[in-house]
Amino acid sequence: MQFNDYPYERINTDLIKELFTALNAKLKGATNAAEALTIIEEIQSIQSQIETSSTLVSIRHSLDIRDEFYQEETAFWDEYQPIISEWITDYYRIVSDLPFREELEAELTPTFFKIIELQLAVFSPEIIPLLQQENQLVTEYNKLIASAKIEFNGEVYNLPEMTPFGESNDRGVRKSAQEAVTAFFSEHLDNFDELYDKLVHVRHDMAVKLGFSNYVEMGYARQKRLDYDRNDVTVYREEVLKHIVPLVKKTYLHQADRLGLDKLYYYDLPVSFKSGNAKPVGGVQELTDIAKEMYHEMSPETGQFIDFMTDRNLMDLDARAGKQSGGYCTYLSDFKSPFIFANFNGTSGDVDVLTHEVGHAFQIFESRWITTPEVIWPTYETCEIHSMSMEFFAWPWMEGFFGDASEKYKYNHLSEAVRFLPYGVLVDHFQHEVYENPEWSPKERRQAWRTLEMKYLPWKDYSDNELLAEGAFWFRQGHIFADPFYYIDYTLAQIVALQFFSLLQQGKNEEAWESYLTICRIGGTQSFLQVIEAANLESPFKEDILQEIVFHVESYLQSVDTTQFN
Repeated sequence: MQFNDYPYERINTDLIKELFTALNAKLKGATNAAEALTIIEEIQSIQSQIETSSTLVSIRHSLDIRDEFYQEETAFWDEYQPIISEWITDYYRIVSDLPFREELEAELTPTFFKIIELQLAVFSPEIIPLLQQENQLVTEYNKLIASAKIEFNGEVYNLPEMTPFGESNDRGVRKSAQEAVTAFFSEHLDNFDELYDKLVHVRHDMAVKLGFSNYVEMGYARQKRLDYDRNDVTVYREEVLKHIVPLVKKTYLHQADRLGLDKLYYYDLPVSFKSGNAKPVGGVQELTDIAKEMYHEMSPETGQFIDFMTDRNLMDLDARAGKQSGGYCTYLSDFKSPFIFANFNGTSGDVDVLTHEVGHAFQIFESRWITTPEVIWPTYETCEIHSMSMEFFAWPWMEGFFGDASEKYKYNHLSEAVRFLPYGVLVDHFQHEVYENPEWSPKERRQAWRTLEMKYLPWKDYSDNELLAEGAFWFRQGHIFADPFYYIDYTLAQIVALQFFSLLQQGKNEEAWESYLTICRIGGTQSFLQVIEAANLESPFKEDILQEIVFHVESYLQSVDTTQFN
């Protein structure tokens, strides 16, 4: 069955509530682990049905936000998901109190119990109206971003379609493109400020009602931080400032030299070479065919996986009018199907999707043996290990995607991997500041962003862009609106992925692949640091690990003669 044929029918909430109520009562009265597990299997089946239905709506709405049917269904799920959470939370409360916990952990995993403890801390029926409001505000943000119609060079484009112009070899074109994009955000400044202001206050109110001092601690619990806390993250951010920011500064100095510019402005940063960035050799179909060949050659497991995805039409990759911005991977549990969403635009980012999002999809494909819904996916920072590491495992096949520009792509890809780290910790630090100061005005938030931006990204020169100089760049970062505190995860995972890069550069391909395959199959049954240990790699929080990363990355970058690319 292909994705387009996957049936959707709105769930009967009255029936679901009745089933949950009855099964929770039975579970509460269970007299042994075997009896409890039989009941839990029935509950998990209902969970799977709910998750599949809501995910189908989410996907199909994102494919065309103008579709009235899925607009209505999105509104339904925005309202009812918090209500359903109450029934699931009752289940968590009961199962966590059962007297045969040790026997249940053997089947459901200790990680499951750690996760549900956090879930119990961040939910109460009292906050259901606030959760509904949060969902509605995030939907409004996504609609606003997708509504962009940017006039440029006599044509109209959405935001993803503007990306190639921002990477133009012509400095005037890329500057004009960035100004056109900025004009959209400037026109809707009040909309973005108002949406985020409401989200901050909604989340702060939730946190206070649940007994937290502010949303920061609640946010960590919602993100299922099992191994580390805000103190670890604070130290880690300082390590990025100490070791990574100086390296990134060097890469931009070299870039300015390659481009023949005295200094780089914000609109110069996306272009690495006078000859332009590496561009893929074809469009959606050509790149998909190349990816299929690559994954068949990579391993038997990835070959089976990519056939599953393409045979069932489980990737929607082209950019088009009405389609939501961005990219993601999700999972339809009843069909045991990953799904990949993207917006191809003719840049190297198209290939990044076919490695990054495929890394997510391959992990969940290998984790389908797990029946406990809460631990099929790992926690977010672990998820990003699979995606970012797959980007490096795909390096040997880059010639197929880029032809003669493959080495140029790899040089830039590695550069961007370390350049991302300061931005990622900036996004995280900004959110700490925002939620610790919920009374801030929108202007104060923008000022805080710009202050932190100058600290972590001192190379960002907005001297001729008033809006960005005032601190509004973050409007385009959807995670800040939709998934608070889901961003440091990318940077933590990148440190792990760069260790895979190092192994591959040392020729330890088989060792690296076996470790990678192992952690894909672990899924979410282990925590972040446990997964890293299973891969025989080092924690991002380990002292001096960032110094080691800088050494390996800088050694590679210095070994490349970049004059060949201009």
